[in-house]
Amino acid sequence: MGATIPPPHRCFNMRNPLAKALVLCITITLLGTILLQHGGDIDVRAAFLKTASTAKEAVSSQRPLGSNHQQAGWGGDSVHTPVEVTGDHQLDHPNNLVNISTHGNMRCDYDMDRLKQWKKKYKLQDRFEYTRRYVQVSRQPIARKSLTTLDQDFLFDHVKVVDVNKHYQPEACPAPLVVPVSRSPYPSTANASDFMFGVSTTYKRFVDPKTNPTNEWKYWLTDNNGSSNGGKLLLMLMGASDSEMADVHEQLTSVGIDVDVYRSSPSDEMAVRYLTLVPTLYNHPLRPQKKWLVTCDDDTFFPSLHALIAQFENYDHTKPKYIGTFSEDSNNVMRHGEQAFGGAGVFLSVPLAALVTEHFSSCKSAEKIKEANTGWGPQGDVLLRKCIYEHSPVRLTLLDSLWQLDMLGDPSGFYESGIQPLSLHHYRGGGWHSALPYHYTKVSHLCGEECMMQRFQTADDFVISNGFSVAYYPEGTDDLDFDQLEGTFRSAPDYKGWNLDFKWGPQRAGLAKTGRKLSWDLQEAEIIWDDEAEDTAEGAEKREQSEDGQDGQDAVAKVQVSKGERRKVKEVRQIYVRKHDDWRWKLNDGATAMSKFDGVVELVWLPDRSECHDELVREIVSQSGKDNCNKCERVYTVHKDCGSKTCPQSEAYEPTLSTSTSPSASSASSTSNTTTYSSTSNNKK
Repeated sequence: MGATIPPPHRCFNMRNPLAKALVLCITITLLGTILLQHGGDIDVRAAFLKTASTAKEAVSSQRPLGSNHQQAGWGGDSVHTPVEVTGDHQLDHPNNLVNISTHGNMRCDYDMDRLKQWKKKYKLQDRFEYTRRYVQVSRQPIARKSLTTLDQDFLFDHVKVVDVNKHYQPEACPAPLVVPVSRSPYPSTANASDFMFGVSTTYKRFVDPKTNPTNEWKYWLTDNNGSSNGGKLLLMLMGASDSEMADVHEQLTSVGIDVDVYRSSPSDEMAVRYLTLVPTLYNHPLRPQKKWLVTCDDDTFFPSLHALIAQFENYDHTKPKYIGTFSEDSNNVMRHGEQAFGGAGVFLSVPLAALVTEHFSSCKSAEKIKEANTGWGPQGDVLLRKCIYEHSPVRLTLLDSLWQLDMLGDPSGFYESGIQPLSLHHYRGGGWHSALPYHYTKVSHLCGEECMMQRFQTADDFVISNGFSVAYYPEGTDDLDFDQLEGTFRSAPDYKGWNLDFKWGPQRAGLAKTGRKLSWDLQEAEIIWDDEAEDTAEGAEKREQSEDGQDGQDAVAKVQVSKGERRKVKEVRQIYVRKHDDWRWKLNDGATAMSKFDGVVELVWLPDRSECHDELVREIVSQSGKDNCNKCERVYTVHKDCGSKTCPQSEAYEPTLSTSTSPSASSASSTSNTTTYSSTSNNKK
């Protein structure tokens, strides 16, 4: 099930009608020359007319490149539907049409229950376009590319319009797209034991389905199977009651997060509550085991823990270090100052945190709070920067792969840029942009951390920005510079056209309302685990929906695995949705929709099962104690001949998850009015 879309625009391509016309004209000329030379009884005029008529018919039958989307199948009268089940005709058993091969078990039937759920959940029309495409991952010893060009087409059939009130025959699956990715580590094997994180928020924000951070925190603070990854979280709740603190503690520990919950005083300025995180982190009994103390917001997300950990191995944690990034908006830097902006994450070495703790009382004085007011109220980031700068020679070390994301509007330009971010922020809307990083990163459990937001361009001019969108460019991409961000967003409150260029560089023109781009945005993703039956996985992993359609907390079904062992993924399903009345996807008149139907694209990602499984590697290492590939039955060819630095001792296969030390009871910090719930005890201290 797929679609036939107008072919990509290339200067000279036999799918281009102009190219065909040129070839036919040359053919006519050559034929005429031959006929004139031979003369005789041949009716030259009739031959010319016949050939010209054929040329005209051939040219007129071609679909134009983006100039007429109705002829292309977008919003036209020609509608293709799957084979419908009518009367007493019984559905073919789906297994009769399943491709069982090296590509794995692929099903291309129409699950009408799921289609009906999507219709209700995303307010789709009764009839909408639906395309399912399987994607086979090929993990290779290559560097991550921002954009990878594939020689396969994304689409393989006409656009299929389904009616949720009908039933359809299953179809045979085409060969999957094969995408090469680097052998990057998986999120569940990260060891974050060098880090302790501090967050200040409110109970109201925590329990609100729109702002509840549990799923996001579970991704970067656990092995995603109910156990901590070694990272420690200190959570301060402003004015929370004992029961509220206990509730939060229970919710977070139930998914494996190692957390202590504190109560902060509502009488303190917000900036002071933020600064209070530093001495709270420093005075924690686990601090001697940590290298980095991190302050961040409740909507800070770390999508690439392995890359983050590797980056901080480049810094000397024994010296005072202040690491972070500026806002992308130069207006904000001019307004608030050249400090680390907290939403992207502020990383302090333990010696620097000791200095802030020592001067904490003077750094939060009424005078300093007043100085930290930049016109938008006292700022915690400013208060921290002033405390560091006024009591030490330490200055900020910039880490540009952290992202504050001070932007409004359509965030596509950033998330479709192909970068690998170390942090994300401001993704919950409420004036900022809206994004779903928890869903974006689910595919990382199958293909590795580096494949999230990686781009794959197909031969028919589709670009998959993995985890965020599937975009189609009906007029081709030859004149688009994918090394530049598309200008889809703006800054706040004063957008001058250039104030985002200092971080992102000048952006290329946005393609909204040009008829040159049609995009489906990811709305949800689902992991099907290898150790569960599919029906069990679907029940355990479904996200409960609140009445307003916001995601609730994922259920946790813990499966017993050994320490350091990764839970295997059978497949990852991504659901991308496009609404026919989306303001962006109009023709260049700015009003006519590129399609009259809503659309759903489902990508089903299949793992690379040809490489050595981690458990085989550990078995080999434990038995032989040296490189030995004899027992690796499915190892890549590149690892067949095991040298001193290859399988199984290569970085890609080393077990990296260590057992985190159980924390002791949390001590009182140098702050006042703190009540704590610790991960080691359910008793209030």
